[in-house]
Amino acid sequence: MTTASLQALADSLNTGTIIPYLGPEVLNLEPETCQVPSTPENLVALLTSKVSVPHKIRNNLTAAAQFIENFKHRKSVVSLMSDAYAPSVKPNALHQYIASMNKKPLLIVDTWYDDAMAKALAGQHNWGQIQGVSQSEHFGSWVNYFDADANDNKTEASEADAWSIVLYKPLGAITPAKNFIVSDSDFVEVLTEIDIQTPIPPRVQELRTGANFLFLGCRFNHQLTRTYARQIMKRSSDKHWAVIEGTLTRMEKKFIAEQNITQIDMPLAQFVEWLQSGKTNYEIAA
Repeated sequence: MTTASLQALADSLNTGTIIPYLGPEVLNLEPETCQVPSTPENLVALLTSKVSVPHKIRNNLTAAAQFIENFKHRKSVVSLMSDAYAPSVKPNALHQYIASMNKKPLLIVDTWYDDAMAKALAGQHNWGQIQGVSQSEHFGSWVNYFDADANDNKTEASEADAWSIVLYKPLGAITPAKNFIVSDSDFVEVLTEIDIQTPIPPRVQELRTGANFLFLGCRFNHQLTRTYARQIMKRSSDKHWAVIEGTLTRMEKKFIAEQNITQIDMPLAQFVEWLQSGKTNYEIAA
């Protein structure tokens, strides 16, 4: 059995050969600073506490959001999501670490609706974000581009080619324009085209080529999570890592085997502490 040191992983992060891929559980690193839903379960519980939905779908985020969209209008979904993610989220240690990485150009994938990673990048120069958008609100467009000072004004796609840092938010985000891919119909539109990569912006496709991915705060126990990860990773390297503590589900085991993802079985907080400390004596199985 060969081994790969975490130091090599950290070095690869800073040389740009590894792309950080953030999931919602990143927000749980510093729960005292997080006043927004940090898991799909938390989010659907909040939505269904505001609007009654049938019991059989009250624990299903995308179905509950679709029910609200059908019976209360899309604007109600956007309003509820905006209220859920309106509280300020202070960037935690991982956000700050990623924002300080030296290698440019840098691609960061963040698959949740908060704006903590964007806030961590606020002091950087020449960066912007690409956000997935709902076809029900932006028919014919898959993403919107926002530079660091865009507020709610779209940036031209061509400008992203010059950004040193690209923050890719495939599900949208609260800022700057309240874009959310969350309902069944939102995902159906994307999944219809994602296998041929249409919803994946060209700049992201360019930056991922030949790169490795490091999954942080992600679980692969839902088909949508696996599908997005698989399609965003397409045409990248053939070796990746995921920090996931404990036992994997059957589908997670199958997915990481298919995608050649090595599990780093340790708490995310411990991994981030290690990154900050710079220790070199911890090894993982490759």
